[in-house]
Formats: sequence, structure tokens, C-alpha cells
Amino acid sequence: MGRKAKYDEKQKKGKGRKSRVQPAPQLPKQLKAKEDAKKLSRNQVKRLKKRQLKSSSKTDQAKQKRSPEEANSIDDREDGAQSSDDASGMDFENDSPRKGFTDENDSWLKPKQTSKRALFDDDADDDGVMDDDFDEDSRDPGSEASLEDEGTMRIEKQSKKILERRREDKELEEDELRDQADEQQKQKFSDYFRLPSESELENEKEVPLSVQAVHQRIKDILHVLADFSKRKEASRCRQDYVRQLILDLCSYYSYNAFLMERLFYLFSPTELSEYLEANQVPRPLTIRTNTLKTRRRELAQALLNRGVNLDPIGEWSKVGLVIYNSQVPIGATPEYLSGHYMLQGAASMLPVMALDPKENEKILDLCAAPGGKTSHIGALMKNTGVLFANDSQPDRCKAVIANLHRLGVTNAVVSTMDGRKFTKVMTGFDRVLVDAPCSGSGVVSKDEHVKTSKDEKDILRCSHLQKELLLAAIDCVDSNSSAGFVVYSTCSVLPEENECVIDYALKHRHVEIVDSSLKFGREGLPRYREHRFNPNMNLARRFYPHTHNMEGFFVCKLKKLANGNANNDGKGGEK
Repeated sequence: MGRKAKYDEKQKKGKGRKSRVQPAPQLPKQLKAKEDAKKLSRNQVKRLKKRQLKSSSKTDQAKQKRSPEEANSIDDREDGAQSSDDASGMDFENDSPRKGFTDENDSWLKPKQTSKRALFDDDADDDGVMDDDFDEDSRDPGSEASLEDEGTMRIEKQSKKILERRREDKELEEDELRDQADEQQKQKFSDYFRLPSESELENEKEVPLSVQAVHQRIKDILHVLADFSKRKEASRCRQDYVRQLILDLCSYYSYNAFLMERLFYLFSPTELSEYLEANQVPRPLTIRTNTLKTRRRELAQALLNRGVNLDPIGEWSKVGLVIYNSQVPIGATPEYLSGHYMLQGAASMLPVMALDPKENEKILDLCAAPGGKTSHIGALMKNTGVLFANDSQPDRCKAVIANLHRLGVTNAVVSTMDGRKFTKVMTGFDRVLVDAPCSGSGVVSKDEHVKTSKDEKDILRCSHLQKELLLAAIDCVDSNSSAGFVVYSTCSVLPEENECVIDYALKHRHVEIVDSSLKFGREGLPRYREHRFNPNMNLARRFYPHTHNMEGFFVCKLKKLANGNANNDGKGGEK
């Protein structure tokens, strides 16, 4: 069974104190083999050697778990024990042949009882038996299994402590790196980036900065404006950063100061940078299928056979296709010459979709050139009813006539009248589309001349013309009609040409803003600088190149409630 561990008498282990492994017991002289002992056989000698090797391996493992000083003390004791064992072994081998076992000499197999007590009793000092020469601290009442379990538990605890310490060190390192990054970032914008002084700006006029330096300064200013209270200079205000940002944007993207200021009022600094960057890239080429002559699936297959890489424009349109690349000119294919499709921007399809023309209606396109929207209306009407296409410039009306003939629109009437005076010619339309002339601030990717050619006078002139055209279009619509809708659209993003014009019409005519049924696009602006617009302005839709990947566009749908002028209660409003 082995000795029973006496945990009550076991000394307590203090901090840093480790238990010692009890060495192999040494037999006293009373139990050592006598001369007449039985000689060990060959197999018994082999088993004895195996046991000795096994015990020595266990002691080596125990020494590795202890401190070097304890291991040295144990080695010294084991060396002494080993020398005594070797001596006894030599004596055993040199002894003369022993007598065999008989009933007369069986007393050597029965050691004295006092000797066993003396070997395993803790009070061996009181007896006359030889002491084991063990220190009290080295006596461990536990068995070898208990020692191994204690060693395993101790190793596990140490490994857990090591892992926990490593985890804490890693967290501290991450916190330190994060703090260093924050400090470096703060130091970067506090020490390295500062707005140029007036003298430096004067020097830049004589020796301009490189494009890379201007672009980097734009990024730095945008970063400061993103969290202005923490990243600003102590002696600078927000207006200083905004002024310098506008100058750098004008220099980098080649805009005039007026247009850049108007765009800055419309967008946040970060979004303004995205908008300007999107205008540097041309929009994807799109075409509209002419449903009077073909279907989109058939047209797509025909163009694919000619080496055109294309896809449907999106779920919002059933007739649009986007062209990625082509091995043949898109404007000179047999399908184009046959009138199967029309080269038309994606945003130009939206006003006609908002107008939603029906068959057998009387519809007016007040600003029709070059005929893309007019032909789209004719296709949706399926050549029924009457479609009036008007434009004030006779030269542009030639393009309208050519496109209508090529696309097979037969229900159209082309006129060259001033749209502001069209009410003198005819009224009573069911629906009217007003794609008014504008500054073109939404199609900069097509015409870069807009960047520098537009000023405040141009915007005011366009805005005044747009108001007159919209009022004339409203007067052309019959409020008693089943429809009575007017769609106003521009290719501009400036509120002076969009929301301000709609707000003017709401105040001077009996109309209201209705849902345009367009499933995407941003809502109209409820306020702009000092202006406060109609609450239903959110039903209007805005489209931007950096968010919708199409030209900048504005679309608003109006419903006429009553004929006449809102100021004079309908007197003289209808011609």
C-alpha cells in the first residue's frame, strides 16, 4: 500500500519555498543481505538494474523542476548513496557462494520487528537503530504519485502566470503604441501643418507651389475641419481654414472662386472634394432602347455580336444600357442608323420617367432640343396622341427633326417658338416637360468650360429665364385635365436654379409638389443659406456624380390645382 501521507505534520510552504523530493531510502545494516542470503538469478539482476535506472530517471526529472541549489544538494546525497550501493554490490559479488535455502536457515528472511519500526518511525533517534541521515525538511510523507501531481500543478500555475503576464504586457504595448500614434498625429498637425501666413501667400503668387504640395495641403485642411475643435491652431478660426481650402481647390481643380463658393455652401468639405474629384472623370456611356422598333434584349444581343461590352443600366430603367467598351463606333452601327437606340445620358431619362406620359394624351416638351427626351416621350406614348416639341433656336430644331425621323416618332409636331410666349399659341395640355436651360454645373465632366466661365450674372440670368419658362409651362397645362402635371428639370446642382425656382412657382401659381415616383436620388433641400423652402420640397430629387455615377441633375414634379395666377385669384392667368 505504501506509506500514508501525513499532511497534518507537513510543513507549510511559504512564498518562494519549494518542497523537496525525498530521495530513495537507504537500508540500514540490519536489513542488508547476509552471507547466507540467496544468490540473485540472472533475470533478477536485470530487473534490479531496470529499477535503478527508472529511479535515477525520476530523480533527474525532479531535479530539473527544482532550483540549482536544491538539485546540487540532492546530487550530493545521491552520490553518497550510490557509492554505498556500489560498495555493497561489490561485496555481494565478491562473497563466497551462499548456502541454499533450508528450514533451518529461514530466519534471515524475517527481519526483526524493531528494525522495521526504526526504519519508518519518525522517533528513530530514541531507538538503537542507525539513522537514515535525512534532513527534516527533505522528508516528504507523500508518495511518488503525489509528488508528480504537485509538480504538475505547480508547472500549470507557473504557465498560467506567465501567460497572464504576457497578455498584460501585450495590452500595455498596444496602449503605448496607440498613445504614441495619437501624440504623433497631434504633433503632425500642431507642429508640421500650419496655415501659410500672408507673406507666404504673397511668395506663392510669385513662385507657385507644386500640384502635389497643394493636394497635400487640401488633405491636411480637410483633416483639420473634420474635428476642428481638437486639431485647429490656437490663433486661427474656421474661416481662415475655409478661405485657404477654397483657394487651394480652385487652384487644384481649375474652378473660379464664385462657383467654388457656391459649391462649398452646398456640400460639406469632405463631400465637396469627392464631388470635384468625380467631375474629373467622364460618366459611363449609356444608350436608350427605342421600344418603337426593338426590345432591349434583342438590341443587347445584336450589339454583343458586334463586340460591344454592355450591361443593363439598373433596375430603375427597363430601356437603358451602359456601354463599357466597344470595338465599333457606337454612333455609327447599323442598329443606330436604323433607329434602334439613342445615345442619351442616364440622368436625361429621369425627367421623362417622372412625367410618366400616357397614350392618347396631349403633351408639350417646351425645350426639346436635341430630341432625346422628346423621342422617349413618343416611345412611351406609342405614337398615339399629340406630342409638341418646341425649341427657341431653329438650328437646334433640325437635330430634333432628324432624331424623330430616325427613331420613327410619327405623332410629333416641331415648333420654334419662344417658350415664354407659348401660351399665346396653345394651351390645354395634359402634361408639360420643362428641361430648362441652365448653367451646366452638373455636367462639368462633359464641358470643362463651365469651371471658369460662369459667374453670378450668369446664374441670375439663368434663374430668371427658368422662372419665366416654368410659369409659362404651368399656364399651358389644363387643371381640369385628368393629369395636369408639370415636370421641371435642370442639369445644374445649384439651388438658385432649382429649389429657388420651384419656390417661386409655388408662390405665383396654384400648384403643389407631388411625388415623382423615382425610387432613388437625394431629397430636395429644405433650406439653403437664408432661404427656407416649402416643406414638400423633399419630394424633389437630386442626383450627383459622386453618389449616383451620373450627371448632376434636379427633377421636380408639380400638380396644377387651378387655372390662373395665385396673386390675382385666377384673373387673366389663362389665355
